[in-house]
Amino acid sequence: MSELLVRIEGRAGRLTLNRPQALNALTHDQCLQTEAALLAWRDDPAVDLVILDAVGERAFCAGGDIAQVAAAGRAGDFAMGRDFWRDEYRMNLLLATYPKPIVSFMQGFVMGGGVGYGCHVRHRIVGETTQMAMPECGIGLIPDVGGTWLLGQAPGQMGVYLALTAARMGPGDALAAGFADHFIPEAEWDRVKQRLCTTGDLAGLPVHNAPEAALFATLGTIDALFALPDVPQILQALEADDSPLAASARKAMRRNAPLSMACTLQMLRPAPTSLAAALAQEFRWTWRAMDRGDFLEGVRAQILDKDRNPTWQHARPEDVTPAEIAAMLAPLGDNELSLA
Repeated sequence: MSELLVRIEGRAGRLTLNRPQALNALTHDQCLQTEAALLAWRDDPAVDLVILDAVGERAFCAGGDIAQVAAAGRAGDFAMGRDFWRDEYRMNLLLATYPKPIVSFMQGFVMGGGVGYGCHVRHRIVGETTQMAMPECGIGLIPDVGGTWLLGQAPGQMGVYLALTAARMGPGDALAAGFADHFIPEAEWDRVKQRLCTTGDLAGLPVHNAPEAALFATLGTIDALFALPDVPQILQALEADDSPLAASARKAMRRNAPLSMACTLQMLRPAPTSLAAALAQEFRWTWRAMDRGDFLEGVRAQILDKDRNPTWQHARPEDVTPAEIAAMLAPLGDNELSLA
């Protein structure tokens, strides 16, 4: 069975992630197949819109399939990861700029690469099981796949908080943060998809009240704690705050890679001016992630050995220097990201 189900049903082109046993982790080949299908349907008069969804209840897509990338990187082959990220980012921009409506149905875990796959399209539907996050700082990466663009558009300091802590958003918070557009109970999804395929028309999308956005109820606290100029000062403020939010944020940030957090904050201040600009900046960082960053150690600790005890190259956030941040984000010359 194909890991990406590609077909036309009625008036809709349909792309269904089909790796439920791997929480629909996104592969390089799936990115290339998605791009090819979208380009084929772009001028096809039989296709009025595109539907993105996934098999299984647990996850729309829990992230990119990075184990193979990390294995190649440990063997000294950095090209595999760089090629994957280059093609994935090009697909992310195509999803965002596609001339026909694209509708994503995102249940369960929607993280990292799953956010890049489902959250740049025009019509983003979440349900009651949706759990959305950008957890890259915990594996020695940065929020990529256009994540810095989405995070940079979130209200107040919410994007900084989400990036540095990998906090999960339920459906209400995903809507409030600008990562989703519609809440529809998942029991209705099959009927909604069938109607879209039959009519090719989005006018009939049902309207439901948004669920509670529990995280946004704390936005005042988040704004006060995360507006500080660097990661050490943010952590210092968290240490002085006795709220449950501060305690959980502090714990999360103490686990994350200091270099990743420092660079992420730099990438969000100021926020990227466009998705294309965000992807280009992210690619500069991911290009260097394996030989200069903490990505290989993060994947080892969190995904391969699962000892949850990474040895980051910086023991403390205070140890990261401005020169190191600048070096990770410096232009790549002939290797700059091409989004053509």
